[in-house]
Amino acid sequence: QMTETFSRPTIAAARLTLRPPRAGDAGRLAALANDYDVVRMTGSMPFPFGPENAEAFLSSLPGRDPRTNAIYAIDLTGEGFIGILGFHAGSRLGPELGYWLGRPYWGRGLATEAAKAGLAWAHGDWGKPVIVAGHNTDNDASGQVLTKVGFLYTGEVKMLPSAARGGLAPVRMMVRLA
Repeated sequence: QMTETFSRPTIAAARLTLRPPRAGDAGRLAALANDYDVVRMTGSMPFPFGPENAEAFLSSLPGRDPRTNAIYAIDLTGEGFIGILGFHAGSRLGPELGYWLGRPYWGRGLATEAAKAGLAWAHGDWGKPVIVAGHNTDNDASGQVLTKVGFLYTGEVKMLPSAARGGLAPVRMMVRLA
């Protein structure tokens, strides 16, 4: 069993940078993610989301399979850490894109900018021709971001776990081809 160690490239966009998360992100991660309206739109993030959750998340990253997982901190120029964008083993088609931004950074086109930059890397350097994504049916803003960056609806709505909601939530599935 070979262990692959790997560092991800830093990806620059106009107003932000995608970079590997680091232990120093824990404070901002906990502060921005301890917001029900942020974490209820994710699958695995609980509410409340405290410093111990941030530290557990960050310490879990080195153990993830680099062939199917790529997790980035989103840094806004002049402000630092504002959220996470990641790809994880999603389906047999390809990795699944997920992301979240802290509430102060909503509505400014930053999620779209981060997703475009991450997808360019995933399709190009990482060599993933198909990326899947989904958004909660009550999260129209995320649907708009995914549509803007080239995802198409599959017509499938899956009931998927949401830790913050404490049960299953309907998620509209999407796909993007390189």
